[in-house]
Amino acid sequence: MRTIKLTLAYDGTAYAGWQVQPGQRTLQETLEAALATITGETIRVTASGRTDAGVHALGQVVSFDTQLTLSAEVFQRALNAELPDDMAVLDAAEAPPGFHAIRDAVRKRYRYVLHDGPVPDVFRRHYAWHYRQRLDAEVMHRAAQGLLGTHDFRSFETGWPQRTSSVRTIFDLSVRRSLAGDEELIAVEVEADGFLYNMVRAIVGTLVEVGRGSRPEGWPAEVLAAQDRRVAGMTAPPQGLFLLRVEYT
Repeated sequence: MRTIKLTLAYDGTAYAGWQVQPGQRTLQETLEAALATITGETIRVTASGRTDAGVHALGQVVSFDTQLTLSAEVFQRALNAELPDDMAVLDAAEAPPGFHAIRDAVRKRYRYVLHDGPVPDVFRRHYAWHYRQRLDAEVMHRAAQGLLGTHDFRSFETGWPQRTSSVRTIFDLSVRRSLAGDEELIAVEVEADGFLYNMVRAIVGTLVEVGRGSRPEGWPAEVLAAQDRRVAGMTAPPQGLFLLRVEYT
């Protein structure tokens, strides 16, 4: 038995998220169906994280086991011929014995994109959160620095989690405004050793409250200390979120 490691890019707009769900079109189901066509095997893939409906990826990592002797490069070409045009295999490699896409990940990096201003961009509606008020990205960046380091991030977690700890380490968190063609966009990028459910989107929603001037610069650090989701900002919508990369030991 061999383990193959894939790096995927996908547009999550038309999917009900990563994980298989009865009666829904999901990314996992689509990839597994393509693998079944290529290998003739029933294959279950493991992803580094289960992205939600509407969330995108530029560097999702997936692993699976197979008895087939095809090279990793042939797997990549065959999958890209079989997958729909909103999914692509960027890289394929033979993984070392015992490799696990979730368990062996040591860092992940996400980007969240905001388009702030009175007029929506209809061509970005699936790839950015349109916020109708101008935001102060510099203040948001300064406020974000209070979340760096190792903390209990339960204030930025939604739902009823299945996890042993809500302690995570954020290594980098930045908010930058930049030009994209004729428009300005705000990118929030965060890198950590792992993320709680909806953690990035809850952080973004909290920073937006600071950027719009309704909360002071030090408020995100106060939210962190409260360890209570009810005091944080809203959960930002999914379409602005991109999984950029996953790092392994």
